[in-house]
Amino acid sequence: MKYENTIHGTFCSRPNRFLAEVDVDGTLEIVHVKNTGRCKELLIPGADVVLQKAENENRKTKYDLIAVYKKSLGWVNIDSQAPNKVVLEWLKKQEYTHIQPEYRYGDSRIDFYMEKGNEKYLMEVKGCTLEMNGIGYFPDAPTLRGIKHLQELTKAAKAGCHCMVAFVIQMEGVQEVRPNVRTHPEFKDALDQAEKAGVEKLFLSCSVKQDELVIRDYK
Repeated sequence: MKYENTIHGTFCSRPNRFLAEVDVDGTLEIVHVKNTGRCKELLIPGADVVLQKAENENRKTKYDLIAVYKKSLGWVNIDSQAPNKVVLEWLKKQEYTHIQPEYRYGDSRIDFYMEKGNEKYLMEVKGCTLEMNGIGYFPDAPTLRGIKHLQELTKAAKAGCHCMVAFVIQMEGVQEVRPNVRTHPEFKDALDQAEKAGVEKLFLSCSVKQDELVIRDYK
């Protein structure tokens, strides 16, 4: 996926999880942060960031913060809407005969339902922006919703459906994602149960530029 109408700025502060203060050519702009996670290791005062101009000119904030530059990694995409968009682009190249986003299953909406002939698939997508020592970790904040989705996938796998949880790695140089036990040990427990039931883990590596995110490989 490619972003249009982007500009650069310098991160100053984050008053709350939805907003950030960014210096744009000497003007302090209040911008929307497209990620409700903590991102503490990324959103550091003085960090270079990329903003996208909002399409709605009447919106309170004129820009969305979509990417941050980290010296050890390069550009990190922090747009929480991007993983589903790039996965849809990728799925369309994987020979599925039917793809349906936002599929209702049980008490949840699973990100994707697919078919390939008579085979049925469910996929939940998680974006990873947290890196430590070359390893990606998820989540960077507790996610009860994420646990619920894993539980639904576990049920579906036991019922005979091909189920996957796909971790979109929104930075380069990282090939693996592990549960962030310190932040949310219950997520690891739910993931372990899902794997035991047959849910497959996918690590989707991306090419990341300041205005672009593309899945390039998976394992």
